[in-house]
Amino acid sequence: MAAVRLTSGHFRQGCCWVIRSRCQPTCASASSSSVLNTGSRSFSTVVGRPASISASLSSQSSLSSSAYVRPALPNALAHSSLVHGRNPFTRNMSAARRKIVVKNPIVELDGDEMTRIIWQDIKDKFITPYLEVDLKYYDLGLEYRDQTDDQVTVDAAEAIKKYGVGVKCATITPDEARVEEFKLKKMWLSPNGTIRNILGGTVFREPIVIPRIPKLVPGWKKPIIIGRHAFGDQYRATDRLIPGPGTLELVYTPAGGEPERIQVYDFKGPGIAQTQYNLDESIRGFAHASFKLASLKSLPMYMSTKNTILKKYDGRFKDIFQEIYDKEYKADFEAKGIWYEHRLIDDMVAQMIKSEGGYVIAMKNYDGDVQSDIVAQGFGSLGLMTSTLTTPAGDAFESEAAHGTVTRHYREHQKGRETSTNPIASIFAWTRGLVRRGQLDETPEVVNFAEQLERACVEVVDVEGIMTKDLALACGKKDRESWVTTKEYLAAVERRLQKNLGEETKL
Repeated sequence: MAAVRLTSGHFRQGCCWVIRSRCQPTCASASSSSVLNTGSRSFSTVVGRPASISASLSSQSSLSSSAYVRPALPNALAHSSLVHGRNPFTRNMSAARRKIVVKNPIVELDGDEMTRIIWQDIKDKFITPYLEVDLKYYDLGLEYRDQTDDQVTVDAAEAIKKYGVGVKCATITPDEARVEEFKLKKMWLSPNGTIRNILGGTVFREPIVIPRIPKLVPGWKKPIIIGRHAFGDQYRATDRLIPGPGTLELVYTPAGGEPERIQVYDFKGPGIAQTQYNLDESIRGFAHASFKLASLKSLPMYMSTKNTILKKYDGRFKDIFQEIYDKEYKADFEAKGIWYEHRLIDDMVAQMIKSEGGYVIAMKNYDGDVQSDIVAQGFGSLGLMTSTLTTPAGDAFESEAAHGTVTRHYREHQKGRETSTNPIASIFAWTRGLVRRGQLDETPEVVNFAEQLERACVEVVDVEGIMTKDLALACGKKDRESWVTTKEYLAAVERRLQKNLGEETKL
């Protein structure tokens, strides 16, 4: 595997900050008293949402919304779209520091449970006080998706297509238990799947590397980026129960032609069946997005399938990737000293565990779904993984945390107990969107702010040893003094960010 040279000090590698720690890469206890305890603010995803604040203190100071009222119209699709201006209730900032103007809108997709609460806290601390940004707000909380028959998810995806950049909070994908819990009309599809199918593109998942956090795969020294094809296969499959004996057939009818029938299986008793598909156009887009990312990062790239078994289905992926590489990317890769190679999925997984990292793997939809979680946990925590959806043309981009809604912590929060949920991936969902917005708008100050916020998140853990419970446990620390609450961690990041921005201003 290729080595990516590391240098001392701070530098960005892809969407993660890698830091040469100034202290030993072992976990240090961090007293909860070492940072501000900001108290708690309660939100409920079942009863309703906090009301928007609307007032005007002066002709030049408008209050932004720190939360939103869920529309109560049963047959209407009402969304909030508010310009976030000065908010004197968020925090006091230096009079010398002006808010950074984000030239074009960002689509905000709200979510569920514990991550919804954290999402709002992040916005109150790091977005509203520092940025003048037009957020096109869509409530993807499960109850509102149910109220709108999931139309809100479609509308949100279309808004991302219109404005180019979206940031998404984690959401619930309902199962039978959730249908009963929320009294849903039906078992709605995954909002992530719906958005991916509308936008197309490729999901790239990359770990946030923090040297202080031990890795479950200790040999991994550099990030492993998983490119997941965000279309088709199992996620657009048609499946059904076979009730009893009978013949299953696949019928293809060409436009203007005669049906072609393929016998799949002669059932002798009950069973199950599934059909799935993909498109050459989507596979080609997947290939281009993957090759472009690998070239941009100067990393070698692998593509993995099981074409020895699925000779036509997976074989099509293999052939299209090779064709595009040979025609359009081979010369560029060779000039950069990197390469492309196809490998069987089982061989790729084995090689991944043995390697030190430092490459991109393009995977089919399901493979990428599974392996990205393995990579995240291998680097220390599911809370240390970014997830971005990018179209081949780069005209639509969505970022989100790679983890779920943290239901267990939400239940504790509902009981009034303290929680220590890792917010880093949710913060990076915002920063990745800001970086992309800044790149599209050619506003380097927006990009720089996002990168400074990422840096602060990592430094609080790596340099100061302040971390949430999941990271402390990853370090082998179980005593209460080793970890802080979510709000305490966010307060520490806020302090570190202000310090870093202050130092930057002096330069």
